[in-house]
Amino acid sequence: METPKTAEFAHIGKSVIIKGELSGSEDLYVDGQVEGSIELSGNRLIIGPHGQVRANVNAKGVIVQGKLEGNIRTSERAELTKSAVVTGDIVTQRVAIEEGAYFNGKVDIQREGAKTDGAKMASASSSSTAASASAGAGGTAMKTGANDVK
Repeated sequence: METPKTAEFAHIGKSVIIKGELSGSEDLYVDGQVEGSIELSGNRLIIGPHGQVRANVNAKGVIVQGKLEGNIRTSERAELTKSAVVTGDIVTQRVAIEEGAYFNGKVDIQREGAKTDGAKMASASSSSTAASASAGAGGTAMKTGANDVK
């Protein structure tokens, strides 16, 4: 997933503050503040470098460049860039965590085509498992609970 072109994404700018339930049927770029919940089950969410989100997120794909406090559930991929600060659990099919990203939570990798009832290929609830679940990001740095994994 790439950084969006404004015409292809709904855009929430730096000065916008939203409190409540946010849902839609198009991709969304958030560079402002959102508090509540975000439901974009068939679309992508990008939290820009100035974005501050306190919400549980359900989307097709999520890229975090800013701050997110809440759980992420994606049907495809979750990506935390080096500037990301994420506190919450991630449930997804694929995950990428860049070196330098801060992550405090657990990663639950779902099998492709799995139902949302919890069919799991791997569950990363301990720090050693979490590192192997996201090792595809290369040089992963994340914090799970009280242990640092690098």
